[in-house]
Amino acid sequence: MSKCLYYTMALLLLCAFLPVVADASDHIAPGITANIVVEPGINERVMNIPLNTGGSVRAVFGSPARPQATIIMFPGGTGDIGLGQDGRIRRGDNFVVRTREAWNRRGYAVLILDTVGHRNLRGQRSSAHYAHLVEDIIAFVHRQGSGPVFLLGTSQGAIAAVNGAAHAAPGDIAGVVLTESVSVIGGSGETVFSAHPEKVQAPVLVVANHDDRCNVAPPQDAKKIGAAMTGSLEVTVLMVTGGTTRSEKNCGSLTPHGYFGIEAEVITRVITWLDAKIRTSLVR
Repeated sequence: MSKCLYYTMALLLLCAFLPVVADASDHIAPGITANIVVEPGINERVMNIPLNTGGSVRAVFGSPARPQATIIMFPGGTGDIGLGQDGRIRRGDNFVVRTREAWNRRGYAVLILDTVGHRNLRGQRSSAHYAHLVEDIIAFVHRQGSGPVFLLGTSQGAIAAVNGAAHAAPGDIAGVVLTESVSVIGGSGETVFSAHPEKVQAPVLVVANHDDRCNVAPPQDAKKIGAAMTGSLEVTVLMVTGGTTRSEKNCGSLTPHGYFGIEAEVITRVITWLDAKIRTSLVR
């Protein structure tokens, strides 16, 4: 066999095994898989959080040195942000993903979940199974000792936040924030009303953009969503305006639905609410 033919066959064999090696990175033991310094004073870690049902879910956790609270964030769409073991994110346009450092700079730790095995979460976020996953995540964050815990979901992710809050034990979370919530049945077959909003006991902030043109998240439903939180003693509806459009679809991340262009204003107004909840909890 000539040397040229030998090296050609060896290269072909190596290429054949590359997909297997890449896939194996999704089956790793729980723990920290990467440490990434985002900017001075902020550290980002990729973590594989163990689940009581077995296996783990990958998440990116960013935090300032002394966080005053932690926000567990649920992205919209399929929920799959394409988070790699090395910290790279293949789909980072979603509001909660692209703004995570801004929350860190304002003193909040942020944990953003990917999906288990990069599966599609559409139609699954209001399920009992997913509620148990959120319970595991809340317990994990409490063990990190990074202050009170809030849930924040955007678009389809708001369904996950409502489901998690509805099943949270009293005192487990300090509040829940819903941004551009899916309130009209679409392709996923579920809405925030599918996730038992009446069982949510924590304080609730519902944020809606007057200029949102997403057909499954009409801003006029914000008051209806708030009214459905009959178990909570404190529900606030916050209306914002503005944003520009770069995505092709009205429900895309780079549109008013994803607060594109008005991120700083929205974050400031949400943090004002979060800060008030923390002060209230300290008084108690």
